Amino acid sequence: MSYCRQEGKDRIIFATKEDHETPSSAELVADDPDDPYEEQGLILPNGDINWNCPCLGGMASGPCGEQFKSAFSCFHYSTEEIKGSDCVDQFRAMQECMQKYPDLYPQEDENDEKSSKDLEAASVEGSAAKEEKASS
Repeated sequence: MSYCRQEGKDRIIFATKEDHETPSSAELVADDPDDPYEEQGLILPNGDINWNCPCLGGMASGPCGEQFKSAFSCFHYSTEEIKGSDCVDQFRAMQECMQKYPDLYPQEDENDEKSSKDLEAASVEGSAAKEEKASS
């Protein structure tokens, strides 16, 4: 016996084996390439930037979203020979904003780099010691 029940925001549907034996009568609708809500990738067919693209990792909607959009737009539409060389002010503004929110936009500093190099060196030394011990 198949049935449905609602639990909060979720709708739970129980189906029997017999329910799945009959072919579906659902009709599939072809995707509309002009649908603004459909995932299109970073650049929309008309050349605009898709600020909803998951590839941007939410950068366009965070506390520095406007600065990010300004810098990214400038770079995307830049016609300079060295692409984006005319966008230094926008990227500087974005960086200054991001520095105000270190928890949201952590920066890799020299201490982080040293820590990972120390871990890497310790790993190499540990491997060398194991090999030396195994060969004796």
